[in-house]
Amino acid sequence: MTTETRAARKKVMAERILVCVAWPYANGSLHLGQIAGANLPADIFSRYHRTKGNEVVMVSGSDSHGTPTTIKAEQEGKTPQEIAAYYQQEFLDCWQKLGISFDLYTTTDTDNHVEAAQDIFLKLFEKGFLYKQTVSQAYCSNCQRFLPDRYVEGTCPHCASPNARGDQCEACGKLLDAPDLVDARCRVCGTTPVYRDSEQFFIRLPAFRDRLLYWVRQQTHWRPNVLNFTTRFLEEGLIDRAFTRDIDWGVPVPVEGFEGKRIYVWFEAVIGYLSATKEWANLQGDPEKWRSFWQDESTKSYYFLGKDNIAFHTIIWPAMLMGYGDLNLPYDVAANEFLTIEGRKLSTSQNWAVWLPDYLSRYNPDPLRYMLSINMPETSDTDFSWREFVRRNNDELVATWGNLVNRVLTFTYRNFDGCVPTYEDMGITDIEGFQTKYTELELRAETTRANLVDESLDNCHFKAALMYAMDLAHETNRYLDEKAPWKTIKEDRKDAAKSLYVTLSVITQLKTMMYPFLPFSSQKLHEMLGFKGRVEDYGWKWQQLQPGQRLQTPQPLFTKLDDKVVEEETSRLGSAY
Repeated sequence: MTTETRAARKKVMAERILVCVAWPYANGSLHLGQIAGANLPADIFSRYHRTKGNEVVMVSGSDSHGTPTTIKAEQEGKTPQEIAAYYQQEFLDCWQKLGISFDLYTTTDTDNHVEAAQDIFLKLFEKGFLYKQTVSQAYCSNCQRFLPDRYVEGTCPHCASPNARGDQCEACGKLLDAPDLVDARCRVCGTTPVYRDSEQFFIRLPAFRDRLLYWVRQQTHWRPNVLNFTTRFLEEGLIDRAFTRDIDWGVPVPVEGFEGKRIYVWFEAVIGYLSATKEWANLQGDPEKWRSFWQDESTKSYYFLGKDNIAFHTIIWPAMLMGYGDLNLPYDVAANEFLTIEGRKLSTSQNWAVWLPDYLSRYNPDPLRYMLSINMPETSDTDFSWREFVRRNNDELVATWGNLVNRVLTFTYRNFDGCVPTYEDMGITDIEGFQTKYTELELRAETTRANLVDESLDNCHFKAALMYAMDLAHETNRYLDEKAPWKTIKEDRKDAAKSLYVTLSVITQLKTMMYPFLPFSSQKLHEMLGFKGRVEDYGWKWQQLQPGQRLQTPQPLFTKLDDKVVEEETSRLGSAY
């Protein structure tokens, strides 16, 4: 098969994948709950598909227009633009240090986003899915302004949670309107709001209910928590919801007479997935390239988010897409459950959180990526504790995976002139036969990569995929202990060379399997093994380790952490940040 034929076949077989990641509010530093819930799984998934040779675009950005940003601005005596710009830069710095490989991380405060959001608004309006209605809206007489939904707090009428917001109850997940709350109060000053008439646009969500329900019931590949929540929500019925708000920070309503109003942020923010793809296409020099990711039905779009945002991605956004027309609906909505911290619910207001910039100022990224991946809250809430973080780093990354790599590469480097054992070292004369006959361990590595890890990653089962890879690392350690080349080299150098070659071959495959989870250490290992370029450039296929390939001087992949880290870090929780 010619090189041109292989390239053409690869191009035909490649998939097109759009990865959409939940937009964090630009009002404070990122914390581990956000990373475990959306950003890390999206990055693992994107790195895997890029390595497979698929065409991937991973987009997200900062939600600059959210009410939390205006609250933060008021607290600090700054403008919302200043707050959003500050955290946008901090987020970009964190993504680079943690290895979150966005193709574009933008903001909602761009002309491109405003244009896309207003285009969807006008199309929905023209088609009759938006209509005007005068409503009673919360107004704080003390603050002398209409209150955005998140400025109104009270008791949830459904589950009686005392801290529900005017847009949603986090306790039960129900979407709310401010008048629904019992004992409502202004978040800023605590005053009971009064209600004044205001004309707003509403979206006719019930018009999409049957179509949404039919579509959702076909998504049997969705996670059970997502499918069950969405189905139950739709079966209970939908109501029209306000599409605009009386605020001055956000995307202007493009209709005469509504100059002082803005598109409601919950509707505006999800449009960011589309606007970000359009912005990415412009940056590629091909302004129409976004269409292949949004209008080609063969493209699969995946959405990564926390469970508190399910309704907006399986009901609200799909309804908007249906109303607009000619745009792909989500293929999968991989919503994770919550991450708790030291057994307690994460609370940013009480500083019961592990802040990403804080972590990255003291520790390497891969140990955190590993801890959050092997403990990912895919089907139920999981807990992050510093004791478990230290244990997994020391017992699994250092003692299992890192130790396997270090002792094999170090011993090989010292005893075989800094190279992978040659055919001569191994006493191999039938080279062709040797290259086509795998040992049992190599066959196990091939099966793990081609079936278990591959299938798990493709189905967004990241925790399982990493466990399969680590199981293979354990098995390879057992093989190495059994072969004991450091002993046999004195009696049978060729047998020692063969066992080292087999172990190095499996390590090479493990390097590829670990790459989506541990990109920094995997790239380092890639280079120590003598490979050039990036890990993903070599593809997901079996990589033949060439006998005689020159190794780089071996270095430890991971650093053991002192147990005192546990006490030091837990003492920071709940203190001033």
